[in-house]
Amino acid sequence: MRCPFCSTDDDRVVDSRLAEDGVAIRRRRECAACSQRFTTFERIEEIGLTVVKRSGDREPFDREKIVRGVLSACKNRPVEEEAVMALVTGVEESMRLLGRDVTTEELGLAVLESLRQLDDVAYMRFASVYKDFADADDFARELKMLVKSTAPKSRS
Repeated sequence: MRCPFCSTDDDRVVDSRLAEDGVAIRRRRECAACSQRFTTFERIEEIGLTVVKRSGDREPFDREKIVRGVLSACKNRPVEEEAVMALVTGVEESMRLLGRDVTTEELGLAVLESLRQLDDVAYMRFASVYKDFADADDFARELKMLVKSTAPKSRS
């Protein structure tokens, strides 16, 4: 590792510990030449996830787009930011488990399903944008599906 202070590549690791919930390793290093200490992070290089848009265009998965959309849907709702980040991480992991390119439809439905469990109002807000609601009937139809519960089958 090259020292950020003197550019020498001779250093030693002083301390190592897990960071970011075990996803990375944080290392404190000390330069052998100038004795300055600096921190490095080691992570697994993940395989890039590609999103296939409705138009057929392909673009790299952008976690921040989902974070912005979910935060916008949860605005002024009693939803903790940690819950939003956990939701986004869960959606990203589920998309990676598919092991292939994902469509915007698969991605949007995964976000909707997660939001349904998190907050009903945030779900409706996200659905109205994602499903491109045109009028109040669209809201009413989606709300019926949201609150619809089927009674358990009776045993004869």
